Amino acid sequence: MISAQAVKELRERTGAGMMDCKNALIEANGDIEKAIDILREKGLAAAAKKAGRTANEGLVEAYIHGGGRIGVLVEVNCETDFVANTEEFRNFVKEICMQIAAANPKYISKEDVPQEVLEKEKEILRAQALNEGKPANVIDRIVEGRLEKFYKENCLLEQEYIRDPEKTVKDLLNEMIAKLGENIVIRRFARFERGEGIEK
Repeated sequence: MISAQAVKELRERTGAGMMDCKNALIEANGDIEKAIDILREKGLAAAAKKAGRTANEGLVEAYIHGGGRIGVLVEVNCETDFVANTEEFRNFVKEICMQIAAANPKYISKEDVPQEVLEKEKEILRAQALNEGKPANVIDRIVEGRLEKFYKENCLLEQEYIRDPEKTVKDLLNEMIAKLGENIVIRRFARFERGEGIEK
């Protein structure tokens, strides 16, 4: 028998619906940690299904950090104004602003990196590997591996989430889609840092 207390705890920890929590606990034989994994797996499958739906509501949020040293403006879209006005969605958008302020991404996703930037990066990485004396037959593999690091540093969705390095921003986004039941898209952002680009 699954206790109401266990369902309540699981719901508080995951934000999933009552019945989903109860069913996950039944499937996990009352093990809360296992039930969280079950909900995440189901949620991610649901998030993938929602990805094709049009998201044209949402919020534009601003965040100023360090007494005016860094400013971020971000647009995050969802499907309905109902979801856009929920506290969870607003908090998510704020988190994205803080992520951008702290981790300074250049692009939203891997797909947004311009081809010429990618080619230049590959060239640099290839030269580095050759200078390190790596054998020619493994250079391409080394370049691919280091390119993943480039994506993790420069693409918002690939970055480690600042509050939980076990997660990427993409994981956080998928959890939000699963929780709110709508497609959510981080559409664009701008980040300004005082004095940036001024010749010293």
